[in-house]
Amino acid sequence: MAKDEIFLTPEGLRNLELELEDLKTVKRKELAERIKLAISYGDLKENSEYHSAKNDQSFMETRIITIERMLKKAKVATNVDISTVHVGSIVILNDVEFSEKVEYKIVGPSEADVAENKISYESPLGGSLMGKSVGDIVSVNAPVGVIKYELLEIKAN
Repeated sequence: MAKDEIFLTPEGLRNLELELEDLKTVKRKELAERIKLAISYGDLKENSEYHSAKNDQSFMETRIITIERMLKKAKVATNVDISTVHVGSIVILNDVEFSEKVEYKIVGPSEADVAENKISYESPLGGSLMGKSVGDIVSVNAPVGVIKYELLEIKAN
């Protein structure tokens, strides 16, 4: 993986494209209206509505630039190879110490969501799983110490 490439699942790519479209069409217009309304209140020095809207506008424009850069560097993972772990793979792991099974989907950094068991290939666990095969043992440094997982199964998305 080249350092400047960003790997995404097809779902992740679609979500970024939809977010970008929403920001550029809907959110920009909403913020322009908020700013216009705030300006109508007068004195901009002490106009909290105006400063809040301008701050939100700044964050939104930064997010638009970030997404556009990500999309330019995006590589969509569409592999169906289940012999090794790749972006888009669903893995079933066994926590060696506690004999607990966990399932994760390996995704790009912008798609990661621990609550949905989606982990980035850049995370300690995700990175240690990349390229591994069923039966491999991976060790991950965590705040509680080293955690060992056995890779039980790899599924295609």
